Amino acid sequence: MAEVYYFVSDLHVGGDKQLQECEFEAEFIEFLRTLESTDEDAELIILGDAFGLWEFTETDGLKKLDELVSHHPDLFDQFRKTGESITITLIPGNHDAELAGYSAYVERLREYNVEVDPTLSLTRTVAGRKIWIEHGMQQDAHNRMPDFGNPRANPLGYFVNRHITSKAGQLSGRGRYNWLKDIQSLTPLEEIPDWIASNYFYREMSPFLRYAALPFLLLFNVSLIYLVVLVIGDSGLFGANAATEITGRILRDLGFVGSLIEFVFLVNLIIVSLLFVISIPLYFFARDVRKTLERFDLVRLEKPTQSADKPYVKAAQDVFDEHPDVAAFIYGHTHRVSLTNVGERVIINTGTWLKRLHRTPTWIGLLPPVYYPSFRLNYFRIGEEAGNVLVEYHIIEKDAPNELTLLQRLLSRKPKSDPKIPERTVIEGSKQEVVESASKE
Repeated sequence: MAEVYYFVSDLHVGGDKQLQECEFEAEFIEFLRTLESTDEDAELIILGDAFGLWEFTETDGLKKLDELVSHHPDLFDQFRKTGESITITLIPGNHDAELAGYSAYVERLREYNVEVDPTLSLTRTVAGRKIWIEHGMQQDAHNRMPDFGNPRANPLGYFVNRHITSKAGQLSGRGRYNWLKDIQSLTPLEEIPDWIASNYFYREMSPFLRYAALPFLLLFNVSLIYLVVLVIGDSGLFGANAATEITGRILRDLGFVGSLIEFVFLVNLIIVSLLFVISIPLYFFARDVRKTLERFDLVRLEKPTQSADKPYVKAAQDVFDEHPDVAAFIYGHTHRVSLTNVGERVIINTGTWLKRLHRTPTWIGLLPPVYYPSFRLNYFRIGEEAGNVLVEYHIIEKDAPNELTLLQRLLSRKPKSDPKIPERTVIEGSKQEVVESASKE
């Protein structure tokens, strides 16, 4: 057993075509170099999904690892160097579950000083308390492994990745922007239709069509307000007739621009009128279709019935109840980094090193949302301090990629920063362990 443990997860290195690109490779190699030079008795534990083996559809078996090494030689060379100084342990996640199915993978990765532990969970001891470690896919109904270690027993998520994520990697280079490969950064998956519509409008649509449609979409909400003013004005209520006259005068004073705005209002009002005529039957049809898709978990509930982290919190609580000596429950899988205090214990989600996409609405109009990219490269360090369990949270700085178009930046506001995670969290160690240590001294 080591004295200090480092935790990362969900690197998702590898896959078909464009998925081989690893935007954080330089930072991760530098992180490994730091561990290589440490004088600590340390162990790096990668909590699964280190590699995107599910996303390889054009190769099988160990050829996937050959491709990984050929595309990322510096990474594997650094694994070998760092593994000579500290222990590197990898537990399989769902995306690299076949590591638990073939002993040949274990032997091959051992050549790079990476030890594969083909189990669903493992524990380590710090200050007399247990640290419970797992990837987390068993708490996800779509990615739960029905027979862990059997490479032919795959959950629904496997087939989604084979037919959607891998295909996105193969096709991404054909776009005007290389954006399709970022589908693996999108959570939850129910965002996919809106994300595709957003990228089509802002990136793939013919510029002529985009900028021709832009005034109609931008002024759509204003057109609805104008329609309400006209209706109230015709009714003579609240003096709205004067408001209508003032609006008309302002538009006339603007000359050609005013005439253009009035034309946009007119077109939008015609569209609204047509939509109103067919809206009643469409509403009932769309409502029925949505309810059907919700039953199959294919769309996001308008009002989620529970927190997305609830299954993982429950799993942690079950572990705490069954094993009172467990001080921390650590998992990954969901790509949402967090640290939650539960009494004298903590639940830790290690997040992801992949690019993250933040859905952001536009300022005005009927326009697709903008998905802001960012990175949050992070790791947790757990060791003993004064007989207690010390959990440290570290962030490796990486600038957000400058890949939004000018129109996307003009029409939206940069999302708020993520909630902060404390840099230090102290959990009381085992009193028995402290007494034993004192007696030895």
